[in-house]
Amino acid sequence: MPKPIAQALSRRTATTPEASSIPYWAWLLPVMLVIGAFYIYPIIDALRLAFTDATLTGGAESYTVRSLQRVLSNPALPTILSNTAIFTAASVVGQQLLGLSVALLVVRGERHHLPGMLVLRTIVLAAWVVPGIANGVIWSMLFSESPFGAINGVLRLLELPTVAWLSNPANAMLSAIIANVWQGTAFSMIVLYAALKSVDPSLYEAAAVDGAPAWERFWFITLPQLKAAILVNSILITIQTLNTFDAILALTGGGPGRATEVLSLFAYNTVFYQFDLAGGSALSILLLLISLVLAALYMLFMPKRDM
Repeated sequence: MPKPIAQALSRRTATTPEASSIPYWAWLLPVMLVIGAFYIYPIIDALRLAFTDATLTGGAESYTVRSLQRVLSNPALPTILSNTAIFTAASVVGQQLLGLSVALLVVRGERHHLPGMLVLRTIVLAAWVVPGIANGVIWSMLFSESPFGAINGVLRLLELPTVAWLSNPANAMLSAIIANVWQGTAFSMIVLYAALKSVDPSLYEAAAVDGAPAWERFWFITLPQLKAAILVNSILITIQTLNTFDAILALTGGGPGRATEVLSLFAYNTVFYQFDLAGGSALSILLLLISLVLAALYMLFMPKRDM
């Protein structure tokens, strides 16, 4: 090493404190401040409001548990929780299956140098960038039971009976799930596509030499290699689905009756239609607890790395 450079490095080493001398919390402090300002404080404030009688119209607040008791004893809450469980479970499974199918198709097409893979990925991603309200409006026109409804129009052309997609409580939830899966599949495709690209091709080559059929290669190589990605993706899309209300608001408004009213939409209606800020805060905390519990359950199945 040239002498001037060595001298400069020695001076820098002499004047610069060792990184190990800086406490670890000093490195984390900026991140902790940002998270505290933008995430933790609103949660704490929502928890505080849940134990008040605050309303959206303002006025003096007093601390009480009556608002919390009123929300938790609401006779509609069991139905709403059931709707939330069905909507979330079906959406997560649907997004995982469709996302994995599209990712496998794209990866296989790229390996065989098939044209159009970029176009296919772009089409799938187009659904992801559509706002939730727009997604609900689009599918409300597709599911419409009026003469201009696209899906029922196709059924009429095929001389098949039309379906009451949005007016029948049994079909309304299915319609909401289809709309949510259509929009969320792209995110699952991105996560699983990236995971598939990281799988070592030599594993498939060795299995093919040993005569393993395609389904065995998928079951014993692809799925185990994707386990961590599938679990992480499940956490993300579960939280996203639990917080989905805008698409349902535009599609069914939570109806007919309460057939498609999920917990996030119930909290929205409680605050902005009933002006019950305390009740809406209590429901948001309940939604947060459900998300944390589900995320913790997913984490139990995460593969452990050897230290």
